[in-house]
Amino acid sequence: MVLSPAKRLRLFRVVFSEPGRAFYSSGDKLSGSVQVEVEQPCRVAGLRVTAAGCARVQPRKKRGRSQEVEYLKYDEDVRLEEALSPDSDGCFLLPAGKTFSFQFGFELPPPGCLVSSFRGKLGSVRYYVRAELRRPSEHALQCEKEFEVEEPLDVNRADLLAPVAASAQKKVTCMFIPDGQVSISAQIDRKGFCEGEDIFINAKFENTCSRIVVPKAAIIAKHSYAVDGRTKVLRQKLSAVRGNHIISGMCDMWQGRTIRVPKLKPSLLGCDIIQVDYALMIYLHIPGSEKLTLELPLVIGTIPFSGVGSRTSSMCSQASSSWTSFPSAPPSYSNIHRDLRVDGPRTPLLHDYDGTEDEEEGGLIMRAPELHCPPPPVYSEVDQNSENSSQVVPIF
Repeated sequence: MVLSPAKRLRLFRVVFSEPGRAFYSSGDKLSGSVQVEVEQPCRVAGLRVTAAGCARVQPRKKRGRSQEVEYLKYDEDVRLEEALSPDSDGCFLLPAGKTFSFQFGFELPPPGCLVSSFRGKLGSVRYYVRAELRRPSEHALQCEKEFEVEEPLDVNRADLLAPVAASAQKKVTCMFIPDGQVSISAQIDRKGFCEGEDIFINAKFENTCSRIVVPKAAIIAKHSYAVDGRTKVLRQKLSAVRGNHIISGMCDMWQGRTIRVPKLKPSLLGCDIIQVDYALMIYLHIPGSEKLTLELPLVIGTIPFSGVGSRTSSMCSQASSSWTSFPSAPPSYSNIHRDLRVDGPRTPLLHDYDGTEDEEEGGLIMRAPELHCPPPPVYSEVDQNSENSSQVVPIF
């Protein structure tokens, strides 16, 4: 992008050596070139390449002063004498119709000095390379090109593998008259997740009020901007799941209810004026009253869960769960030998919700009881014409 137009300038741009690269990280080398071509001969005094990166928060009121934090600063004067010959004034003549490519390169600061790129409603973290072409007795020409920075965040850290649990309760009233209470106890097996992973929720919901409540869960993004001594927090719901209605005097339990992490930018934790946090919000919708909510903090990283330490995390999760214990998963039905299946007629008890008519796969079945009817009693008739009345003639 050319920031200042020039009548005699045909090409002026910054090109990176790896144009297809999605992002850079701390310690990476960034190199490229500044390409210049003019339509008419042009004298230039020098070429400077600047790399910069900063976080900036702009207040909503235009009168307020923006807040900035610098993370990258690099300057380099490109040696034009390697491709051009200087004149007596120390300037260089660019001939027309020829494209010149001036190389540059630098190394990004070590880990801990940069934060990931970000763009939000009230602020941003951006990195760019700017080229400035100085001309004698004229305004300098500028062009710049942005690049993305993504700092690695490993979710396999010990603090991110620990289980997270919380509980909350609320008393419900109706016209200032007590109407029972509702409560939530929830737990997840770890804190760190990556895009595309499933979060398994273990939760218990109790309802002793007279209303029908609905349990729900959602992943929430929280963007915090600090400027002029104040912090503005913007919240956004990203994905959600819901459970079944809970009537008065009943409770419901989620045992491994899943919600998938959508495509998200990783958590931004190292910036002083901009912070990007995530949380799993679990709540009860209560008609005619404010919902009962609890939040479990999440950290969205870039290095996915490796599975190492999952058993330890699971054991810690079971040990820290004092409000309930979740049974282990039932054995797979595929492990049952076919000869052990029940024989004889089967009567369907409950079909699946999709209304399938196949009794073999349609729902729960039981074996119909086999009725063993006794044979009819033996009876006889007395032959009236027989002289011996005691003679019995069997009837078949």
